This record gives sequence, C-alpha cells and structure tokens, in this order.
Amino acid sequence: QVQLDESGGGSVQAGGSLRLSCAASGRTSSSFAMGWFRQAPGKEREFVAALISSAGSTTYADSVKGRFTISKDNAKNTVYLQMNSLKPEDTAVYYCAVRVQAGSPYDYWGQGTQVTVSS
Repeated sequence: QVQLDESGGGSVQAGGSLRLSCAASGRTSSSFAMGWFRQAPGKEREFVAALISSAGSTTYADSVKGRFTISKDNAKNTVYLQMNSLKPEDTAVYYCAVRVQAGSPYDYWGQGTQVTVSS
C-alpha cells in the first residue's frame, strides 16, 4: 500500500506561482512513476505531469509545458509540482498519483489539493 498526502494548494492571482508537494509513504520503493493530475469543475480529470522514477525523465501536458516543473526529493520521498505563470484555466483540484508498473493505470491517489487562480 502507498499513502499520498498533497499540500501547497491555495489561491493566487494570474501570473503567480505555487508549489505543490506530495509526500509518499508505504511501499513506494517499487513505484514506476509518480504523476500529477487535475480536475476542474464540470470537467474530466486530466493529466498534468509525470516523472519516471528509475530514469528521472519527465513528461508534461501541452497546456502546462514550460510553466510547470515536476521533481522529486528521494530522501524525503516527496514529489513536487512547481507551477509558474499561473492562469485562471489552471484552477482545479490537483491530485498526485503513483503508478506501480509501466503500462498499468495509476494505482494510488492522494486526496487532492485545491488551486484557484484569479484574473
């Protein structure tokens, strides 16, 4: 089992920055990837960013590329999402997730943290 605890959400004006954190506990040593997703009101949950644990490689949704950065502190077992140049359309509940194996769906999810960007 893996437990995920997100924090760092809040309200910010357009153009501002926030950093989300996701502290993982439990059996995280074998995770293939950790990712961030978001869900805006009335919309489907969408992929934001992911980090492949072994390779350290990252991938981003086109809508956040160049503005958001995913990173990981292995010593703290924590994944971060640095969000810069925030836009009102970034407003959503942000979730972190763990994928245990390549090619499988994300297995574990956090409870989510609200990000609100005002114009």
